[in-house]
Amino acid sequence: QVQLVESGGGLVQAGGSLRLSCAASRTIFTIERMGWYRQAPGKQRELVATITRRDTTNYADSVKGRFTISRDNPKNTVYLQMNSLKPEDTAIYYCNALLVTSTFIYWGQGTQVTVSS
Repeated sequence: QVQLVESGGGLVQAGGSLRLSCAASRTIFTIERMGWYRQAPGKQRELVATITRRDTTNYADSVKGRFTISRDNPKNTVYLQMNSLKPEDTAIYYCNALLVTSTFIYWGQGTQVTVSS
């Protein structure tokens, strides 16, 4: 099992930046892939970005060039640096993890990001 705790959300004006953090309760070397997803009101949850334990990254087209996902292995933490934020980025952002030894997807509780125009 793994527990995931997100932080760093908040209210920011359009064009601003935020950095989200996702702290895992176990070494992320035992986690095959971690990712950020988001869910806006009335919409389905969608992929934002993922990173594997081999540091392969993947981004949704809507955030390419603006968001960067990265890992801090000693801190067992994955970050999502969000720049040039737009009102349409407003959503609850969730962190998830897929363990090396499991097919179960673990989710954090989410952190709210609100971008004002």
